[in-house]
Amino acid sequence: MKELFDIVSEACSKKVTETYSTSFSLATRMLGPTIRQDIYNIYGFVRFADEIVDSFHDYNKELLFNRFQNALEEALQDHISLNPILNSFQATVYKYNIDKKLIDTFMDSMRLDLTKSTYSTTEEFNDYIYGSADVVGLMCLKVFVKGDSEKYNELKDSAMNLGSAFQKVNFLRDLKEDYENLSRTYFPNTNLESLDEISKQKIIAEIEANFSKGYNGILLLPHEAKLGVFIAYRYYKRLLKKLQQTPAIEIKNARIRVPNIEKIGLLTRSYVKYQLNLVK
Repeated sequence: MKELFDIVSEACSKKVTETYSTSFSLATRMLGPTIRQDIYNIYGFVRFADEIVDSFHDYNKELLFNRFQNALEEALQDHISLNPILNSFQATVYKYNIDKKLIDTFMDSMRLDLTKSTYSTTEEFNDYIYGSADVVGLMCLKVFVKGDSEKYNELKDSAMNLGSAFQKVNFLRDLKEDYENLSRTYFPNTNLESLDEISKQKIIAEIEANFSKGYNGILLLPHEAKLGVFIAYRYYKRLLKKLQQTPAIEIKNARIRVPNIEKIGLLTRSYVKYQLNLVK
């Protein structure tokens, strides 16, 4: 039965989320049960695309990416895929009428990672951020508002800012790894050698501005989505604070992390704040 295959597909998307991201998995568990699985489905899709361009160094990445993109197109056309990640993703796309342009834009940014290693202008950088992060936030927003177009348009700008903030924090945290292992530099005019305290603080100020705009949208999210997104926001804010407190030279030499025990504490405090209606 197709229903059984769909159950297996959804279990695969959930497993991908739990395996690849402890923090995102914790936040997703705090979403309402009617939307939780669909966020797993979106995460599984974006994670697989990202893994192809970032991790499979011993294989022909371009060939693998082309095959993945072709399988994605077939899944969206046929409403089924033997790739369980794509099978669960296409179901979410049609359930909430996610705009195909968002998916195409995301795939275009992922394809850039196969060939492009530096972003020398702010325009190039912003375009990449939009494609790699903002559109993912918009896909999730479609789920959070359960396809409500009016609510979606109201919160669209906030979702994009939150997506930008999350991605920029990731870039700052992974500066060393991206530069040494992938030969990539995302922030314009910034690489591993030139990052100093002034450059770092300028990047952090930009991220803080994104967070501020994104937080306003969290307050207006439906009840089922608010706690999970708030927890993700709190985690990334904590990670940004650690980066702010870490000298630039240390960011060059190590990947800054939030330990799992600290994540659990953050989850607990966020839940208490939410339950006491202190998220305002």
